Amino acid sequence: MGATILHADLDSFYASVEQRDDPALRGRPVIVGGGVVLAASYEAKAYGVRTAMGGRQARQLCPRAIVVPPRMSAYSQASAAVFEVFHDTTPLVEPLSVDEAFLDVGGLVRTAGTPVQIAARLREQVREQVGLPITVGIARTKFLAKVASQVAKPDGLLLVPPEGELAFLHPLPVRRLWGVGAKTEEKLRGHGIHTVAQVAELTETTLAAMVGAAMGHQLYCLSRNIDRRRVVTGVRRRSVGAQRALGRAGNTMSPAEVDAVVVNLVDRITRRMRAAQRTGRTVTLRLRFDDYGRATRARTLSRATAATEPILAAARALVADAAPLIAQRGLTLVGFAVSNIDRGGAQQLELPLDDGAERWAMDLAVDDVRRRYGNAALTRGVLLGRDPGIEVPQLPD
Repeated sequence: MGATILHADLDSFYASVEQRDDPALRGRPVIVGGGVVLAASYEAKAYGVRTAMGGRQARQLCPRAIVVPPRMSAYSQASAAVFEVFHDTTPLVEPLSVDEAFLDVGGLVRTAGTPVQIAARLREQVREQVGLPITVGIARTKFLAKVASQVAKPDGLLLVPPEGELAFLHPLPVRRLWGVGAKTEEKLRGHGIHTVAQVAELTETTLAAMVGAAMGHQLYCLSRNIDRRRVVTGVRRRSVGAQRALGRAGNTMSPAEVDAVVVNLVDRITRRMRAAQRTGRTVTLRLRFDDYGRATRARTLSRATAATEPILAAARALVADAAPLIAQRGLTLVGFAVSNIDRGGAQQLELPLDDGAERWAMDLAVDDVRRRYGNAALTRGVLLGRDPGIEVPQLPD
């Protein structure tokens, strides 16, 4: 097959929207978010500013940066407009987030031109209709299309032809391989492995001994550009989650303050689950520490649910279990996800069979009020007077 998969990715999405809407910000370093960096323009990234960095550190790195508050409604509108362009380009669109997607244009060659022509036209339409820069990578596989868009940023277009795949891929650093984070990169470097080409020279057995069986298999395949996944549409999400970056402030938060963040995140997640009529069983905690390390913990409930109380109880238990790590390493981000989503839609939206029926009914009543009057119309007492954090734009559930 030819190179017909596009990975389209908006450049510094939030910051680009701010520069689009305020001409005075164009060409200048822009940081979205004060306490924690939600996004940074490329002018700010040149100084080392990055997403999820504490605001104080970001301003030290880039004193001339202009800090603007986030406008989530503007980002949601921009995302919807960009996805309209995607769907006007091809019906085969697989969203990855509010600012990126895979598109398959293999069936459009006779009617719309080559993949490069289609991608160029897509970029032009996003620029004209939405006013935002977007980068597109084109390749035969989803993995390589995403790598191509990363290499082409910002505001670029890059085709990796089938005959040049390995010549393009092998000189890249190992961090370009999906799944390779700081720890895996450190393990590979400990064995003198720095490039994708060096990974490709190893057998799967050797890689498994270095980084584990699952990661070893993944690295073996990706270093050879073996990726049989196709662009898939209409797949319902496999988890519902929310997270909050705390920055350096997380290191001084009391247990009660951390618990308020947990309550707020779980409340968001369960509200979205009930609105989408989904239930789930597994609650996963994700933490990021002051040293940029990460940790996860998970707990599976006895039955699938979208009720707030059982999911909150599991979330609190996970945080309590991770408390020694948090105290030792500092906390800069906390997030939760509910997975093991039922495949056939909501199968247990009826009242629970235990004494939680009253709370379940209250959840639904609160949801109804929020739909009518906005999410701020009702809030938990523990959250009164506290910063609820930012609710980032979401793809439809």
